[in-house]
Amino acid sequence: MSAPETATARLSRLLTMVPWLVNRQGIDLDQAAADLGITANQLETDLRLLYLCGYGQMPDELIDAQWEGGRVFVTNADAIARPLRLGRDEALTLMVGLRALAAVPGLGERDAIERAMAKLEQATGASAEAAARVEVAIDEGVEANLLADARRAVVDHRRVHLRYLVPSRDEATERDVDPMRVVNLDSRWYLEGWCHRAQDTRLFRMDRIESMQVLDEDGTPPAHARLRDLDAGTFTASPDDTLVTLRLEAGAAWVSDYYPVESVETASDGSQTVTLRTADTLWLRRLMWRLGGLGRVLAPVELADSVRSGAEAALAAYDG
Repeated sequence: MSAPETATARLSRLLTMVPWLVNRQGIDLDQAAADLGITANQLETDLRLLYLCGYGQMPDELIDAQWEGGRVFVTNADAIARPLRLGRDEALTLMVGLRALAAVPGLGERDAIERAMAKLEQATGASAEAAARVEVAIDEGVEANLLADARRAVVDHRRVHLRYLVPSRDEATERDVDPMRVVNLDSRWYLEGWCHRAQDTRLFRMDRIESMQVLDEDGTPPAHARLRDLDAGTFTASPDDTLVTLRLEAGAAWVSDYYPVESVETASDGSQTVTLRTADTLWLRRLMWRLGGLGRVLAPVELADSVRSGAEAALAAYDG
């Protein structure tokens, strides 16, 4: 079974479909569906939806669609009768993004980027010189040589040896990694690969890689290694991670918005009972100490005891 269509995908199709049909009045329904790459039933469903679309609520402000007799007529759609075109600001934004992409060390296919830049400039009149005046920073603390080596390791299927800083434990670890991809998320560069130390796929922030050596060894990941789905962010909980239950007062409710959680139950007074998974509880203990009386660990018991003993040791130090 195919995945259900998202609202974003359908909206994009409708915005393209309406001006296309307006300029092809009387087109055969089946032919229109075939040209649009959808079924006739889906096209009829889209046409029914158009009855509810327009720039107002009055009958003459809504799009009218007729397809009786197998011919499609779309009227009262003058506001979107022409295909959408990029504005100058939008074109410049794309051109700046292409410049940033072209600046990535080790990136191939630069000819395609230059052709896209030329087409944008020709279609919109946006100047490449204007885009060039915008300074694009892509390193975010990552050395260009490190990025180039990481990309080379991915392309050549070479294993890398990392010295990687783990801030939550304030220690550097040595790891052998089979690289799978280099990706930029939220202006940070990451190396994703199969970590032989963890025996699992891991995401490494490249500004935390203290050193990296490309080894003369095959770096093909195991067949069962899978790239993470990064649409929801860089953190992905594992079923093997510790399941933690927290009690958060109303003043600490921001925690469930800021950190990935599995469930949230909100009481009438605004307090929350939150469950989340984590492989390393050190950051969670620090968070509980920051929250003071606004946060409490309900489970597991050993973590709650650790938070309590840490707080008591801190108070004892102040008393001393």
